[in-house]
Amino acid sequence: MFGRRRKKQDEETGTTDAPRRSTTGEEVSFGNVVEPEKSSASADKESDRHRATGPWDVSEEPSEAKRMDLGSLRLPMEQGLQIQVNVARDDRGKQTIIGVTLVKGKSSLQVQPFAAPKSEGLWEDMRRELREQVAKQGGNSHEHDGTFGPELQAVVPVKGKKTEDGKQIAQRVRFIGVDGPRWVLRGVVRGEGAARPEAMGEIERLFADIVVVRGEQPSPPGELLQITVPKQLQEQMAAAQARAAHQAAQSGNAGRSPNGSAPGGPDGA
Repeated sequence: MFGRRRKKQDEETGTTDAPRRSTTGEEVSFGNVVEPEKSSASADKESDRHRATGPWDVSEEPSEAKRMDLGSLRLPMEQGLQIQVNVARDDRGKQTIIGVTLVKGKSSLQVQPFAAPKSEGLWEDMRRELREQVAKQGGNSHEHDGTFGPELQAVVPVKGKKTEDGKQIAQRVRFIGVDGPRWVLRGVVRGEGAARPEAMGEIERLFADIVVVRGEQPSPPGELLQITVPKQLQEQMAAAQARAAHQAAQSGNAGRSPNGSAPGGPDGA
């Protein structure tokens, strides 16, 4: 069952639970479990009616579920769910985490937490920007009143993908989001979760079970909140990159490995 939201701060103690910044990783690892925190801080923005059953702020009482701690995000953990860290490289090759994607079956949900002002309206501004981006890409979009309030449903061309007769291939995408206390959580849904009603509910359930940790650090509105991964996962990601580079080197060597054996061994699998 979903948890209930606390409506006021504990006036007797005046205390709230401080957010913890432990981390975890790219593929789901059931070794790093975070029990839901319970606190007495309140979130009384009018838009909170759109998240009566989640997503949650760390100061609230989320559903009783085990979650993976990625700093500003605590993600639900369950069998069959893959969690992938999304990274981007700058001109110097430095990696920056820009989001996290949850993959369940033939659906994917990329989530990003952003800092927001105390006043309303950031998700509305984001939808307006997304509509402009979709139009520039040659797609079309419309607003829909969904589970979490207004969302944007779009059909977007897939770059470089055409049918045999030369027609542009497009995919359905849902942009969902919700304003929380000084944060906004944005989700991008692709696959069956954007097109098939029975899969939409599954993706919405995952989105609703996310906990956001805003933290007390000052951040300008619209800035991505820090997503962190543990050292163990960083090492796994580095190892995966090394394997990919090794495989590329093998492919460039006439399809054979340096010792003359056929490619596809432990390093090239």
